[in-house]
Amino acid sequence: MREKSLLKVLHREKMKNLCPNNPLHKFFRRLQNLLLITAILTLTAAAQERLVLIGGGKRPPESIARFVDWAGREKARILIVTWASGVTEESFDGIKKDFAAYKTASFENAPFAPLDAEERAVFLSQLKTATGIFFTGGDQNRIMDVLQDETLLNALREKYDAGAVFGGTSAGTAAISDPMMTGEADLKIIDGAKVGVRKGLGLLPNTILDQHFIVRQRQNRLFGLILKNPQTLGIGIDEDTALLVENNRRAEVVGTSAVMFVDAHRRNGAMLIHLLKAGESFDLKKRKIIFKAIVVTQKR
Repeated sequence: MREKSLLKVLHREKMKNLCPNNPLHKFFRRLQNLLLITAILTLTAAAQERLVLIGGGKRPPESIARFVDWAGREKARILIVTWASGVTEESFDGIKKDFAAYKTASFENAPFAPLDAEERAVFLSQLKTATGIFFTGGDQNRIMDVLQDETLLNALREKYDAGAVFGGTSAGTAAISDPMMTGEADLKIIDGAKVGVRKGLGLLPNTILDQHFIVRQRQNRLFGLILKNPQTLGIGIDEDTALLVENNRRAEVVGTSAVMFVDAHRRNGAMLIHLLKAGESFDLKKRKIIFKAIVVTQKR
């Protein structure tokens, strides 16, 4: 009888400790929640989505510096993809000069297109360890011709989602969005039906990217596409200029020219146009300029 009574007491004390109002229980619950929040924040920080989008021409030094920084600085493993170019070796040598000032863990050239089975395997192996992937200029259609291989396309998208920084210049920038402009258009008219588009990488959602934008007077084709697809945000990046995007939302302009944002969403055929220059930023989700806080000091 005494043994049964003792067991009852022990069971009662155990149940007390499991009671939600018990201080020890509350402590462990708070500790569990704290660890969960820490884990979520760690995963979020490790999987930031970041893009360096250059409009062609001269690559702004700030854009290359940011690419290397986001890719891991001295630990960066950079993979250059020259599939858009018709002169691949020359394209690689040109971009290599821009990165020459930075010390990185590795700086590799992806196999030239078209890829045979062995070269395809090499590219997938390079992609696994890369922390930064950069697409050079030329013809964006050549990039997407290679990426008709769904395995390669999905591998790139997964790499971006996992936190690798992606960058491009000219055609390399055009390929980032989905739909992607093919380059076919009549620049004298505004008609989205007459602007060539095809599937792109789709790394920056709900956007259409254009490049060499102001210098080559490409606004008409972007206007046409946005009026036809008003839910999509149009982004035209001029030469010698870049857009640095974090978490697919905050976009900062660097370089010597400007970036145009074209918004026709819920505007009944009208468009709102923002033209941003170096040092200015744009919220891609809210579709608004991010104004810097002005600190006012009062004189005594």
